[in-house]
Amino acid sequence: MKITPVILSGGSGTRLWPLSTAEQPKQFLALTADETMFQLTIARASDPARFDPPIIVANGRHADLVEQQLADMGVEPGAVILEPAAKNTAPAIAIAALEAGADDTLMLVMPSDHAIADSDEFRTAVAQAAPVARDGWLVTFGIRPSGPETGYGYIEMNDVPMGDSGLATVLRFIEKPDEERARSMLRQGGFVWNAGIFLMRADRYLAALEQYEPDVVSAARQAHDRQTKVGARRLPDADSFAAAPSISIDYAVMERSDTVAAMPLDCGWSDIGSWDALADQHLPDPSGSVVRGNALVHDSTNCMVRSDDVRVHLHGVSDLIVVASGGEVVIMPRGTSQNMRAVVDAARERDAETSAS
Repeated sequence: MKITPVILSGGSGTRLWPLSTAEQPKQFLALTADETMFQLTIARASDPARFDPPIIVANGRHADLVEQQLADMGVEPGAVILEPAAKNTAPAIAIAALEAGADDTLMLVMPSDHAIADSDEFRTAVAQAAPVARDGWLVTFGIRPSGPETGYGYIEMNDVPMGDSGLATVLRFIEKPDEERARSMLRQGGFVWNAGIFLMRADRYLAALEQYEPDVVSAARQAHDRQTKVGARRLPDADSFAAAPSISIDYAVMERSDTVAAMPLDCGWSDIGSWDALADQHLPDPSGSVVRGNALVHDSTNCMVRSDDVRVHLHGVSDLIVVASGGEVVIMPRGTSQNMRAVVDAARERDAETSAS
């Protein structure tokens, strides 16, 4: 049996603002290679001997972007589901499972904006996890930690593996910890980062969702039954979909089911969740800086600079992130870009005040 990739592409890309915007969020940008993050995700599961055409779940406003980037790759999707509202991952995956047939189809659910350096290692892990997923387990992929990261959730795995691959049952999910707790978990061992990548049968996911969050299944099923089809596009009924609770797959199912297994991965993964994380994807110059675009850096160290706009000049500074795009310039110390949401909120508040006046 082939695997059906389900690509979640509804994110708004706030954390890489101002380059990433609601109109063109980070998954549709070329950040780590010549291809966009979305295209790299599609390519990761494009072998026709192993994978069926992908099902894309995207924001309706990005329909043309999705289709253009697929066309540039020569990829014909199985379906492009255009969400009429953002309802988090549990409803999005539910409607994809219904589109896949609500049967024993094996779905590989992947966010469209993650970086994976070693795609071969990733595909090997998927192949090793597939028999367990076909037996009815909900498999989540966990990244072996490289340090006490506080920006990710963690998964505690059973220390008795299910086989030679290292796959093991999940004991519990842990919210993003503080640094002290993260260090404690690393010393203890048996913990992986929660990557938000899943392998599971469509019918088993829907059954688990029916058990724990039946309102999600009901709304998704009604939205799917009443959807409009235009070529590959699927337009779920907006009123039906609006009735779905907004909830993640982790909260809805993974943290509550007793048939969840985790596959540990060491494949050079990153969710590119901040400018600091993006800088880590590039080799720095001899000064320790990462410079992209219209920028000149002199006598400066350990800076991350990206300008698609005005020319940026840095002189005699260190440990800065400078981003110029779309008429906006952001400057912050390196190591603080996880706080970008606060910057975006402040900018939006300022714009609202300006419009009101």
